Amino acid sequence: MKIFILILVFLLSLDIKSKAEESSLEQSIGNQYRSALNKKRDVFRNPKETLNFFELSTNKKVLEIAPGRGWYTEILSNYMNKTDNFYVTNYSDPPREIISKIQKDFHNHFESNKEKFGSYKVVKFEKNLVFDNFKNNYFDLVLTFRNTHNWLDAKSAERVYESINKIMKIGGILGVVQHRADEDANFNYKLGYVKESFLINLIESKGFKLAKKSEINSNPRDEKNYPDGVWTLPPRLVKKELNKEKYLSIGESDRMTLKFIKIKE
Repeated sequence: MKIFILILVFLLSLDIKSKAEESSLEQSIGNQYRSALNKKRDVFRNPKETLNFFELSTNKKVLEIAPGRGWYTEILSNYMNKTDNFYVTNYSDPPREIISKIQKDFHNHFESNKEKFGSYKVVKFEKNLVFDNFKNNYFDLVLTFRNTHNWLDAKSAERVYESINKIMKIGGILGVVQHRADEDANFNYKLGYVKESFLINLIESKGFKLAKKSEINSNPRDEKNYPDGVWTLPPRLVKKELNKEKYLSIGESDRMTLKFIKIKE
């Protein structure tokens, strides 16, 4: 009887902790300091459902790779604030001038708004897109949002995922969100879309196993046939006013949401 009571108390404590973490995540997503423009994209990017799917927890060591302008970082840094467990990558030698500017703007934004969004630590993304100067088997959760097409186009995707494997713990989770091509499409990473089957095979060949996939971020309205690629759709709208209402009605791209487990070095 005593053992049963102890088990029940333990399970109740886990449930209370889970509810507290979920409430904390909701507060970070609802943070008043997130820009109105970023919040408008929640309907397409589904941050609560996506981060819960990837099993985000303040107890985990978390790395966000290539955070761009920090759409997810605003949420993650606030949620992970005061844990000392949140990291982002930083290109030691940005491959393009625009990336250098985005990275500089990113750090200026978050450094000057620590009290609003929380802080983070930096992991250096070396010139060949690997983490040679960081410890192995460290992270419990690594996240990458809409980056893989760039790595594939630069012919660096295999090195990136091999390097991600090295800095993750066995059993750690790799969460990937990526613009999704139709399975019968031609390979053209410059348009931003990647075949789901291809990406799963690539990542599994680097010591991971697909644990689960989700349609959280799917969009069947995405036609995927734009000469200017995925950036034709919001938020970029590279065609500007041309067919703007049509692209706004489509919304953001169709995206795969994949959860992998590191199973071997």
